[in-house]
Amino acid sequence: MTSNPSALSQGLVRCHECGQVVQISLVNKPCPVCQSQLHARTPHSLQRTTAYLLSSYILYIPANVFPIMNVTQMGVTEEHTILGGILSLIESDMLPIALLVMIASILVPLLKLIGITLLLLNVQLRWQRNARLWTMLYRAICFVGRWSMLDIFMISILVALVDLGSVSKVIAGPAATAFAAVVVLTMFAAKSFDPRLIWDNQSTRKSRP
Repeated sequence: MTSNPSALSQGLVRCHECGQVVQISLVNKPCPVCQSQLHARTPHSLQRTTAYLLSSYILYIPANVFPIMNVTQMGVTEEHTILGGILSLIESDMLPIALLVMIASILVPLLKLIGITLLLLNVQLRWQRNARLWTMLYRAICFVGRWSMLDIFMISILVALVDLGSVSKVIAGPAATAFAAVVVLTMFAAKSFDPRLIWDNQSTRKSRP
């Protein structure tokens, strides 16, 4: 069975900025439409993605271990981690909000880390099956990444609204910075990964006798 030829095999490349398809002879030259640099594949994609991913893994630990916010009520200060905040919401009979925070603040970042790791392994180990499925995984990671900032948004709102001096106050904890960095770094990791590398594995397999 014959496979559909790729754009690269037909001497065509796509501009990363404007999407213009041009002849491969123009690679490493400015795009004729937007004047950005043309590349057949994103330069150093795997190296940058790996660097962002490793940084995210390192920061994921303090983001979940250290307190994400300090709540002061009547002179008594309590520190809440992400998991502690979820348990407090459950104890306050706010199960739907607790589930939302758990999904957005724990499961989504962790699944993104695992997903990007699998994408890197797919390219590095040349896994040559289900390229369409891997591409869908990449698109899903890019889509859901923005919803991981729910905890940071919630803390920002609480810090702005709950400021009654010594009576009641909410202050962001050290984990808030680490958590925000994890979200941003995973977004950078997904952005720097070139999904066309997945399909290059398919082309390699099909070109073998």
